Amino acid sequence: MMSPANGVRVYLALGATDMRKAIDGLSILVSQQLQCDPFAGHLFGFCNRSRTIIKLLYWDRNGFCLWQKRLERHVFRWPTSEAEVLAIDSRELSWLLDGLDPLTVKGHSRLEYSTIF
Repeated sequence: MMSPANGVRVYLALGATDMRKAIDGLSILVSQQLQCDPFAGHLFGFCNRSRTIIKLLYWDRNGFCLWQKRLERHVFRWPTSEAEVLAIDSRELSWLLDGLDPLTVKGHSRLEYSTIF
């Protein structure tokens, strides 16, 4: 299971992506279509038309990494939206990879305190 560090942003390229694309093609999509910096250390997610494959692209200090998950029987609940790109956090990415819809699942909100008493 891929588990990015807390605080790492995850950007999903909504719609279908040609899964024949590898690192070079996906990094060009990140730069030109999504208008994001592929070297920023964020995760960029892509899904195929049948929603059975997700690829995650990210820059790790000195090179690109490409992670892929292919489902054998089910489909991912890939978000649909009017936007071209959707930002989620690492917890929502875990939900997505586990088969949940990250936009409808609501976990406990984060509590932040400044004093103890």
